[in-house]
Amino acid sequence: MDQPSAPGRPGQQALFGWSDDDAGPGPSAFAGSPQARRLLDVREVYAEPAALDSPRGRQILAGLPGVRVTEVPSHWRIPSLHGNDGNVARWVRVKTETLVLGVKRILETRPNGRSADWIAPGPSNGCAMACAYCYVPRRKGYANPITLFTNIEAITAHIRRHVRAQGPKPEPNQCDPHAWVYDIGENGDCSVDALICANTADLIAAFRTLPTAKASFATKFVNPDLLALDPQGRTRVRFSLMPPDDARLLDIRTSPIADRIAAAPDFLDAGYEVHFNLSPVVLRPGWQRDWADLLTHLDDVLPARVKEQAAAEVIMLTHNEQLHEVNLGWHPRAEDLLWQPAAQETKRSQNGALNVRYSQDVKRNALTRLRQLLAAHAPWLHIRYAF
Repeated sequence: MDQPSAPGRPGQQALFGWSDDDAGPGPSAFAGSPQARRLLDVREVYAEPAALDSPRGRQILAGLPGVRVTEVPSHWRIPSLHGNDGNVARWVRVKTETLVLGVKRILETRPNGRSADWIAPGPSNGCAMACAYCYVPRRKGYANPITLFTNIEAITAHIRRHVRAQGPKPEPNQCDPHAWVYDIGENGDCSVDALICANTADLIAAFRTLPTAKASFATKFVNPDLLALDPQGRTRVRFSLMPPDDARLLDIRTSPIADRIAAAPDFLDAGYEVHFNLSPVVLRPGWQRDWADLLTHLDDVLPARVKEQAAAEVIMLTHNEQLHEVNLGWHPRAEDLLWQPAAQETKRSQNGALNVRYSQDVKRNALTRLRQLLAAHAPWLHIRYAF
């Protein structure tokens, strides 16, 4: 059923501002900026009843006065979104104007061993950005706006219990030499979520009090509001990078590559550990030259303090036939790069999904070449793992 508009003055105020009597943080200059509004200008909210009744749900709606709210039984079952193939043509508009609020009912932390030791239950699913290769919409049908989980207290309590049950990390590994690393943003972008609510801030605050663990999330969006969250070295931000020409075609609605790189010193100085994801590596004519240029730029502009603590993950492109078909409906030019049947083969991923990846020989040769480029142009950038 439809709900009354969220409380507040008629007409939409500064994007996701907080009123004085909210329990959340004060209004943010960036979250109310034109740049943020271009990414998120929410005009419709679908919400589970329990999410509407939660403190976090009420905080979010307080920042969206006048926005239409429709109750739904499940954040996964919204026929007008996930079952409507007409949304393909509105892919970006849906991401801009639609928000879903739900409750994360299954709280589980599962082992990873690649980027992180553990994958924590995330505070969101979906994203306002529109990267053409993103794996999340493969499971969500014809629309992939942000779904925020409002039971953040239960999520953070679960993580605290899990961390304490592990005890100290017994030995170093590729994830971290000392701390258990928990990925808190597997299915969303925590930097974008922070434009809407305090879920990201709550998680960062929780890890400040967990000396045996650290949070980790990858991002393609520079949100300066995160600089005020005081992570005290217990959160790792991984800025995802690729050659700028690739990003302009594939990383739709994200921060420019140069901005992500330029943000690294500020985030380090604010108390974050700063790593990089070289991801995804897309093979096409000229890819080696363009990656060499990107690595040279990193070496030229990053200060020594960033280089001394930096590490990288290298992730080759993974694609999917269903996502390929969706992309053909809204961004077919991207598929000229992403869909290369002659160089790709079908493979079942760790999570059971059937995807398309570069064939073993193609991938092996490309990774060898990329390691050579790193050694030549950014020898300080340690590769934690390549996949």
